[in-house]
Amino acid sequence: MTGKIILSVGMPRAGSGWYYNLTHDLLVAAGFRDARQMRERYHLGGILTEVNLNIGALTWRRVLMVLLPAILGNTFAIKTHAGPTPLALFLIRKGLIKPTYIYRDPRDALLSAYEYGQRARENQRDNAFARLETLEQAVDFMHAYVRVSEAWLACDRALHVRYEDFLKVYDSEVIRLAAFLGLPGDTPEVLEVSDQYRPERGSPDQKGWHLSKGKIGRFREVFNDRQKDLFAQVFGPYLERMGYSI
Repeated sequence: MTGKIILSVGMPRAGSGWYYNLTHDLLVAAGFRDARQMRERYHLGGILTEVNLNIGALTWRRVLMVLLPAILGNTFAIKTHAGPTPLALFLIRKGLIKPTYIYRDPRDALLSAYEYGQRARENQRDNAFARLETLEQAVDFMHAYVRVSEAWLACDRALHVRYEDFLKVYDSEVIRLAAFLGLPGDTPEVLEVSDQYRPERGSPDQKGWHLSKGKIGRFREVFNDRQKDLFAQVFGPYLERMGYSI
């Protein structure tokens, strides 16, 4: 029987690592494959990188390489921040890829990315956020991911998740995720995994979660009026469509 790739997609700094690990562990608890073992068995270390098995851009080569284990009957979860490609959308329509997408108020995500980049530079670490040396760079960075967000939100076969709802109504969101994955939401195994990933249990040093402060609306306390006006100009249409207060 053919398996599936569960593609956990997220806006950067929107709890995507947290959501991925919850998804991964729910699948494993239900008897599906551990994606880290799949990476080893099928020699996918060059494709599925880092602790959270990030596939990066959904190119033909990358997607087809991870599709092989699924065709051979394995269902497992991988992660990306990238936008959908024609091949990925085709495989989604065919049911070989099941995507989830978690997003956040881009102003809070921007603030988190900007601060994370500052900490990375202070600690002499190189990552995508370390290059955000100015607020303008951070705005451009997040604006690109807003376009990615719009593309995933247009995919009607994806499970769309607001980070703010994931924090506020966590139990309901876990039940919704479990249903999307085809899992019963009330088994002891599912409940045990759900309890492990509760928001109050997360910490900045938890491997793979990428959590920092995670507070909703913190950008209002940090940025000045001129900066908030800039955000309203750049992100205004998206904020209105997604129900965020400008």
